[in-house]
Amino acid sequence: MVMEKLDLESYKGGNKNEIKHEGYISKITNQVITVSLKGNVNCEGCKAQSACGVSESNDKEIEILNTNQSFKLSDPVNVVLEKSLGLKAVFWAYVFPFILMMLTLIITSNFLKEWIAGLVSLFMLIPYYFVLYKMKSSFQKAFQISILKFS
Repeated sequence: MVMEKLDLESYKGGNKNEIKHEGYISKITNQVITVSLKGNVNCEGCKAQSACGVSESNDKEIEILNTNQSFKLSDPVNVVLEKSLGLKAVFWAYVFPFILMMLTLIITSNFLKEWIAGLVSLFMLIPYYFVLYKMKSSFQKAFQISILKFS
């Protein structure tokens, strides 16, 4: 009797370059589909788990541009995102603001008192996140998220 190594990824039908989350359609409008995400076992092995907000709670919702009208409320779906796009999202949401804040702190501490430099570096995040908010539509186009119905 020969024992073979079981490839769990092929058994799940998963792709190593994708992040999948199970969920269900909770709201549908003409332009946006809102998907409520369930807890995901794939989060346990993900390297970005500590920085990702999806793995922390079971009641997350994600908005996806509505390109297909065939979805109905409460339909079970898979939300699929390429891992490289997930890492880019973590960079723009967490890593770059940290670098911006630290550079601002280092530069301003040469000219101002430390506590003022600390406040300036914290307040620097306000325009950064405001610009991110204003660029929301371009980020939605860049971070294409797919919805797959369960068959």
